[in-house]
Amino acid sequence: MANFMIYHNPRCSKSRRTLALLKENGVDPDVVEYLKEVPKVKELEVICAKLGKAPLEWTRTGESVFKELGLSKKDERSQGEWLQILARNPILIERPIVVCGGKAVLGRPPENVLELL
Repeated sequence: MANFMIYHNPRCSKSRRTLALLKENGVDPDVVEYLKEVPKVKELEVICAKLGKAPLEWTRTGESVFKELGLSKKDERSQGEWLQILARNPILIERPIVVCGGKAVLGRPPENVLELL
């Protein structure tokens, strides 16, 4: 089976459920606690491409940091600018993200990861 990686926040119930679902299906993914091991912009670019979504689509817009930074869902920033914001403020990265090969999915809901199996 291909290598799986989960960008995980152990304090998040969806992230814990997604990890459990992977393990229930025989997958032992590499776990990246992205709040401790913050992804660099290049890594976020790869995730973005594998998700097939613009960075704002996997940004946690309800976080207080989002508002404190003066960000908006209507911002017309470039992809590079959004990825820099996410790299500097990893709390804004939606979780969990599961990557396998050339594809990635958001584990919201956790069952989304089943499409990678």
